[in-house]
Order: sequence, then structure tokens, then C-alpha cells
Amino acid sequence: MTEEKKHGCRVTDIFVCGRCGYCCQGETTVSLDGDDQNRMIVELGMERDKVRDRYWRVTGNVVQMKTVNGHCIFYMEGTGCTVHKGRPWRCGQWPLHPSILSDKNNFETIRDSCPGINKELSYEKFCEVLRCLLDDKKNIIF
Repeated sequence: MTEEKKHGCRVTDIFVCGRCGYCCQGETTVSLDGDDQNRMIVELGMERDKVRDRYWRVTGNVVQMKTVNGHCIFYMEGTGCTVHKGRPWRCGQWPLHPSILSDKNNFETIRDSCPGINKELSYEKFCEVLRCLLDDKKNIIF
């Protein structure tokens, strides 16, 4: 029995990703830390400079994925994320962001925008499961 099941917290109790791509939309994307950059380079099988030039927007020390037509450069309609295994940890964590725990408005905004969130759960129950998941894993990726 895994630790998650023993404690009764499973991601699927609060969220099931349908890879709809809603979270990939917008004119900005998440920042990439060094691990994100390396994971993406490995997944793409390209040299760092080529990945940087083709896929990243670099502003000072901030590295983000470029956007194309109002969405992340890696999002493809009907397919979803084309670099899914190499995606940034923040993308893998979304929509289960820790800010939900401190602000019910964040929960409601995210719940309303993400079809994968379990809409049947109360805010309190959702937070109980999310706290359990976050306690079990630092930088959880789903």
C-alpha cells in the first residue's frame, strides 16, 4: 500500500487532467528553473542553444517558454502539451497550486477555469486532500 493511499489522499480525488490546454493559454507562461530547462532539453533531444533560440523567451535572468497565437509554444490543439514529459514542474503542479490553501478566491477561480477539478468537493475537503498531497511530496507533479 502506498503512502498516499494509506493517508487517503490521491490526486484523482481532487483532480483528473483531461489535457484540455486551458492552462496553456495566455500571453505569458511559467518561468523555467534550471531543472526545468535541463528536463526540456533532454525531452526535445536538442542542444541548449537551439532550444533557447527556438522555444524560450529570455529576459535578463528569467527564462520562459515563448507563446504563439495566445498559447504556450508547446501546446498543440488536439494533442495538448507536445513536451509533456519535459514540462516545467509548475505546469505539472497546476492547477493544484498551494495558493488555493490560503485563499478561497484562488480555489474558486481555478476551479471555475479547470474542467479537471472535482467540482463536487467543498473547499474544505479539497484543501484537506491538497494539504495531504503537498505534505507527502515537495514540488508535486501530476
